[in-house]
Amino acid sequence: MNILVTGANSQLGQSIKELAKITNTNHNFVFASHSDLDITKRDLVKAYFNNRSFNYCINTAAYTAVDLAETHQEEAYLVNAEAVKYLAEVCNSHQTVLIHISTDFVFDGSKGESYTETDIPNPINVYGASKLQGEANIQSVLDRYFIIRTSWLYSEYGNNFVKTMLGLGAKNNELQVVNDQIGSPTSTKDLAEVTLAIINSKNKQYGLYHYCNQGAISWFDFAKAIFNFANISIQVTPIPASSYPTPAKRPSFSSLNLEKIKERLNLDVPNWEVSLKGVIQKMTS
Repeated sequence: MNILVTGANSQLGQSIKELAKITNTNHNFVFASHSDLDITKRDLVKAYFNNRSFNYCINTAAYTAVDLAETHQEEAYLVNAEAVKYLAEVCNSHQTVLIHISTDFVFDGSKGESYTETDIPNPINVYGASKLQGEANIQSVLDRYFIIRTSWLYSEYGNNFVKTMLGLGAKNNELQVVNDQIGSPTSTKDLAEVTLAIINSKNKQYGLYHYCNQGAISWFDFAKAIFNFANISIQVTPIPASSYPTPAKRPSFSSLNLEKIKERLNLDVPNWEVSLKGVIQKMTS
């Protein structure tokens, strides 16, 4: 298989690159960073595909600055919606299967239990709305696609909550963390493995899927676990989200239901604690 990975410098892009190195596979990966392929330029996307043949395109490129998106709406929609449409169009022309990463933030968090793929999205911030439009753009153009909604991504790469907490834990004796926003932390290593599993299984049950690590917790619980696994002694105090206002609203409960992807791919999804412990061991060893 010839596989293009866009957004190669993203957390997931780098996790796929690492997995490709250690996995015994005959696939030919092309990792394209923003400097290699600016997906917001339709002509460049067309030209890139005209010069190459790809069986799959894994789009990990995204505008992920949730708060900044509130004041940079045009840029967020360009990357998360318009550029995704350009990829979908060229994948359609070249019979390329598109695997696109979306987000739990397409939901408003009011359901109170894990969201299924059939629940109606209702984003409450620009980031979520732009990602939802990207999903719609794919569905309007392509038949052969996998949209994977995921949540709370972290890894040893890039900027994420785990790295932020480790940095703060090294400088502070106490910390306040929001306790009334619930979701599922997800290791990009696990998401990378699921993405390649879709390809390796030659699965043709196209459509929308949810994937995250098992278990739903608060940011407060997540922070406590990070410090525990990293052996950092710090006082962590729970606070309501109202005490830590941000430009973008966050869903209060955005855990994703995994039954569909577990059944279709026969997956054994790791618990968030198991995956977190492994990543922190790698980061601190």
